[in-house]
Amino acid sequence: MIRQAVIMAGGLGSRLKERTVSMPKGFIEIGGVPIIKQSIKKLISTGVEEIIIGTGHCADWFERLEGNIRLVHNARYAETGSMGTLACCAPFVKGDFLLLESDLIYDAAGLRVLVNERHKNAALASGPTNSGDEVYLEADADGFLLRQSKNRADICALAGELVGISRLTPAALEAMVSYLDAHSADMPNMEYEAALAAVSLRTENRMPVFVRKIERYLWREIDCEAHLVAAQESVYPYIQEAESLLSVRRETLLNPGPATTADSVKYAQVCADICPREAEFGDVMDWISTELSLFAGKGRIETALFGGSGTAADEVMISSCIPENGKLLIIDNGSYGERFAKIASAYGLNFDVYKSSSFLPLDVDRVKQTALDGMYTHFAIVYHETTTGLLNPAPELCRFCHEHGITTIVDAVSAFAAIPIDMDRDGFDFMASTSNKNIQGMAGVAFVFCRKDALEKLKTYPMRNYYLNLWDQYAYFKKARQMRFTPPVQTLYALRQAIIEAKLETIAGRYARYSACWEILVHTIKRLNLNMLVPEEAQSRLITAIIEPDSPKYRFDDLHDRARDAGFTIYPGKLSAAATFRIANIGDIRPEEMSGFTLLLERYIRTL
Repeated sequence: MIRQAVIMAGGLGSRLKERTVSMPKGFIEIGGVPIIKQSIKKLISTGVEEIIIGTGHCADWFERLEGNIRLVHNARYAETGSMGTLACCAPFVKGDFLLLESDLIYDAAGLRVLVNERHKNAALASGPTNSGDEVYLEADADGFLLRQSKNRADICALAGELVGISRLTPAALEAMVSYLDAHSADMPNMEYEAALAAVSLRTENRMPVFVRKIERYLWREIDCEAHLVAAQESVYPYIQEAESLLSVRRETLLNPGPATTADSVKYAQVCADICPREAEFGDVMDWISTELSLFAGKGRIETALFGGSGTAADEVMISSCIPENGKLLIIDNGSYGERFAKIASAYGLNFDVYKSSSFLPLDVDRVKQTALDGMYTHFAIVYHETTTGLLNPAPELCRFCHEHGITTIVDAVSAFAAIPIDMDRDGFDFMASTSNKNIQGMAGVAFVFCRKDALEKLKTYPMRNYYLNLWDQYAYFKKARQMRFTPPVQTLYALRQAIIEAKLETIAGRYARYSACWEILVHTIKRLNLNMLVPEEAQSRLITAIIEPDSPKYRFDDLHDRARDAGFTIYPGKLSAAATFRIANIGDIRPEEMSGFTLLLERYIRTL
């Protein structure tokens, strides 16, 4: 797995003359987007967590870039070659990484080829480009780099042209830096290609670099005006076409989950098979657990992963978090609060249910009094009722419970990763969610977040469930960095990619996008004189239950089928007491897609 990339962007770009006098050449736009931004997007989509950019000329431009980016400035960029910039970045490289030049346009398939390459050190090469500035490569009989040169006459058996994208180990990078140090006097402007070939060729401590050739690879380096024209006219359109062929048919899921996912998340599942007991996969799960914990608060939060749905996470909490002498109060104001009660009943727990309207706000004062009067030790609530879109005041109630020594259990399945949550601040002891809603991963991973002090108490509680026992799952993972039972491997890879993209968007940014979609929907609902089940001020802005039109011509199946034909999936209501259909605006959907759906909805309603 490749977690880091280094982009060398320190050069002056002098051959592009006035274009790069006051701008790095990586910010030249093709297709309306700077080429370095295109590269960053492709790296993130390939699963890269951190991008290190070695800067030089006009370094302040790079501060405008978004993402998990570390900028490393080469103060001597004007008097060193690209190897000098790479050497500045070397201390921040922690594992195998992708190395790129900043002035490239390229088909993202090249990144996937290198990520999947068996050789740890590999340089991507292509067939002839006739660019006039080629770096020619020669390889030995086994395909490993022997020499490089811009002079074709220096190369005996041509292995291809260097693209400017490589995969390297930290050891290879260290050897390249050592080579620079040893030859800086006689090669002050050393380019990284020279060091790459040198470490591949050295007989002692050799770091052989495999030449991975794609004969008809689509790419272009932009060093001069002629390169730019060729890139725009002869290469970029074909890159767009090639990458578009890998796009998965777009289906906009307006159901409340599983949610629409990005293609990058889908493709993250397509990877080399691995035994999940390998340390490498333990690293993946440990990273996922750690990063999810950060989304749940800045305090001492631990995350336990399970194979399963959101209901599995709910069952983990209810079956694992109540002591033998505990007494549980469950808030039931929708299907998922009711599900809490069914789980508690299945385990024969001592519990009571506070029943409330499924579409009107809770009477907070009455709930507080009930919690005190009943001498409850534990309190369970659904933060966001997916049934209707009702947002419960879970933080206020859970903080109150904390003040009175009551342990809190929260179903945040459809709230987590949309509504900002801090478990310490909000008084949540245990909280459940899943991979297939707002975190925008694939279905199949459940997780339970735990405040450390509350979690530690579970070790003495009765083990009512074997597969879903929270303490055993947590303790085993801490010891072995493994789930006790076979994990959903590919789904976890997809979850990792989803987390990378959630960090990039931020939870606040994601909720703002969801809210923008909701506002478009609500505006249309009001304009069509439709009614919402839940009062607007009590809604989550994530899911909207709409009361069905009072018309003999209305049939949900007709609306559903029209929407489905147009690429939208909608969902019926779940409440027997009210005829509704639900529109969710979670997942990888955009305001323009919600606008498209509301236009379809309006056309249908006008026919009634």
